Amino acid sequence: MGVLMSRRQTVERVQKVSLAVSAFKDGLREQPSTRRRAEAGTARQGTLEQEVQEGEEEAVAGPSQPEESSAGKAAWERLRDGRGVEPEEFDRANRFTPPAFIRPKRELHDDEPPDISLEQREQILNDEMCEICEVWTAESLFPCRICHRVYHDGCLRRMGYLQKDSAVEVTETAHTETGWSCYYCDNLNLLLTEEEMYSLMETLKNCKIIPESCLTLDDFLHYKHQVHKQQFDRTMPEAQEEQAALQFNALDPDKKGHIEWQDFLSHESIQLLQKIRPQNALLRLLTPKERERARTAFLALDQDNDGFIGEAECRQARHSWFRKHQKEMLSCNVSISHVGPISEGSPASSRNGKSPEKILPATKQEETRSIDWPGFLRENVAYILAARPNSAALHLQPL
Repeated sequence: MGVLMSRRQTVERVQKVSLAVSAFKDGLREQPSTRRRAEAGTARQGTLEQEVQEGEEEAVAGPSQPEESSAGKAAWERLRDGRGVEPEEFDRANRFTPPAFIRPKRELHDDEPPDISLEQREQILNDEMCEICEVWTAESLFPCRICHRVYHDGCLRRMGYLQKDSAVEVTETAHTETGWSCYYCDNLNLLLTEEEMYSLMETLKNCKIIPESCLTLDDFLHYKHQVHKQQFDRTMPEAQEEQAALQFNALDPDKKGHIEWQDFLSHESIQLLQKIRPQNALLRLLTPKERERARTAFLALDQDNDGFIGEAECRQARHSWFRKHQKEMLSCNVSISHVGPISEGSPASSRNGKSPEKILPATKQEETRSIDWPGFLRENVAYILAARPNSAALHLQPL
């Protein structure tokens, strides 16, 4: 995979076509002008002149225009097929063939409430063989923290999914409570069906979003304004614009001034899932590992063991899903997976500048409203899914 044609290759192609056509035209001028040859030459020349005109138009447009055309086409194809950003210099020599991603399909029973018991714990079993090479080598296999798949780091490198900094992250976190998401689970866009993906692509095209590009705050707000205008036929309220700005900050935890394409795509994918699918359908997307961590979280918050927690506690869990575990944290906190206190260096903490106890004050209504286990799952399922990517960005800012 990769960009279909580089800038240099595109320029060379245009030059070769122009030279070949010019040489052929010169040869036609030197040939005897018999009626038969003239008629054949006229027909052929008309075709060639059309090619010359097309080649000259490409040449006049400059080298950047063909590159944008071919690169943009490749980017839209990768987006449609659920593939990630692939640098032009990526060397496919001695690489494994990447898998063909098959987008899910909606089933008739998807909207019915699933049976997820709080009392009945689920046994978590990982695969015994590497997902890529299908070879068992015991301790050297790295498990995904979301699904059952396991991988060799060497196989991930040969697939092109493990490079430089990410290699260190996998080896250091895969066997810890922090965990590591494989390339299936890391890409929230793969949760969309073909119809949902088509809808998202149409929205991006209508809003002039260039795939695989970074978005500044102005770009992000302009996009949000356009989407709101298209959906409701009115200007986006100021309160929603402020919320969008907060979401941008959540997607840019390192304060670089822009958000990466993959983070933007994950955010838009989970937003679309929230709009299109009911909560019951989203609950069916949870894996056994995610359901088990949610059980542990709920039981840790249910101090009196009556099967209910307060709304403030539910909100605290919702906020805490959105951070990576700190290595120095105690195991009792990380064991409930994203439901411990938020560290001062976490995105939620840096965004508000306060501790979780201060940013989540309990109102009287929250103190009186109780949430049971099914309600806890329904209210938090989108945030649990949004916590899958390895990126430190918050792909769905908790409310």
